[in-house]
Amino acid sequence: MPNDVAPSKRAEELATSFLSRVWNGAANDLGAIDELMTDDYQIHSATKTISGRNAFRQWVADFQTVLTSARNEILEVFANAAGDRVVSRWMCSGFNNGIFGLPADGRPVKFSGIAIWRVENGRLAECWIERAALEAYRDLANA
Repeated sequence: MPNDVAPSKRAEELATSFLSRVWNGAANDLGAIDELMTDDYQIHSATKTISGRNAFRQWVADFQTVLTSARNEILEVFANAAGDRVVSRWMCSGFNNGIFGLPADGRPVKFSGIAIWRVENGRLAECWIERAALEAYRDLANA
């Protein structure tokens, strides 16, 4: 990307690339994690922290096993002027293959989420994620 592109625009494109490449469809390009994340990447989800790019790659692979055909619809992406923080809102969907520890039954699953990333040296370095998992769990458990 040319150096004359605003830092905020670069950060938005980085987040969009991650969401599009890693979380969409049959391809689910886990190799993109090496390109887009720092070696010491961290993701914080509720009370759990995944540390390191390799551990994150495994976490994504495990998640994609329990939510098959995972897709992310990007609703909104925006960054601060410095480009060191970027936020995304998205809608994740797929099929239940044991998500939330529930029996795999192939039913559709859909939930919204928000991710806030810290960007460092042109890569995603840290993420705080909130998902509407409780609502999705209740929909599956009570159906």
